[in-house]
Amino acid sequence: MTPELDVDPGTFPHCPPSDLNTPGQLVEHDWRAFAAVERMTDHWARPGWADGARAYYWMLTFPEATDLWSRAQQCQDQLAHLGMDPVPADGLHVTLTRIGSTDEVSDVQIRLLADRAQDLLLPDFQLAAHPLAGSHGAVRFTLAPWTPLVRLHAALSGIGQQVGVPGGKPTSAFRPHLGVQYNNRQRPAAPVIESVALLRTLEPVPLKIRNVELVELWRTAGALPAYRWHVVRSVPLRPQQELPVLPGGQQG
Repeated sequence: MTPELDVDPGTFPHCPPSDLNTPGQLVEHDWRAFAAVERMTDHWARPGWADGARAYYWMLTFPEATDLWSRAQQCQDQLAHLGMDPVPADGLHVTLTRIGSTDEVSDVQIRLLADRAQDLLLPDFQLAAHPLAGSHGAVRFTLAPWTPLVRLHAALSGIGQQVGVPGGKPTSAFRPHLGVQYNNRQRPAAPVIESVALLRTLEPVPLKIRNVELVELWRTAGALPAYRWHVVRSVPLRPQQELPVLPGGQQG
């Protein structure tokens, strides 16, 4: 059973979509939320990331997804005039849930988390990354469907509670997405929205999710800020019967 998502003023979009599986509805929901943004904020000014901060997260990463890299690069090239910070190919990721800062979580807890996640035998699944929408602080792909991501978030949050780590936002506030570039200053949103709108007709990129990564995450500074990580444990997901991805990102 898929956990329910709730309205949450601390996340974006505040209201969850009514349909977690239909690609067209997810794409439209993300776009309507982004199109309503009036001003964009500096992503790097968000609280919770002091200099030198490191934290453990569960993430999806894409070290071999060359089609995704190419699509992200295409979008970044078309949006280069906006002066945002592009996510490098080896930095593309989907944040699932925070585990806790490295000061708050012990090595024993990390081993327990990884072992319990592997014991769950969570199923693998397919996604599609749809160009393009955004938030107050980033330009990003819409992911579809959401259901396997929400279930994965709930499962990982559950074992986090069992192990006693601080954790992150509840599953009810989860809004999956895949960032393409980060906004690095205050600015009116309208010029960004107009530019992003020109890329919405690009074909979605299919993604097969076979692993979930427990990572130690930090930020780099300098001319090109970015998120970087060290994979502590890559947890394989249980293979399911292959289903073809139909046009639009639906599974056959």
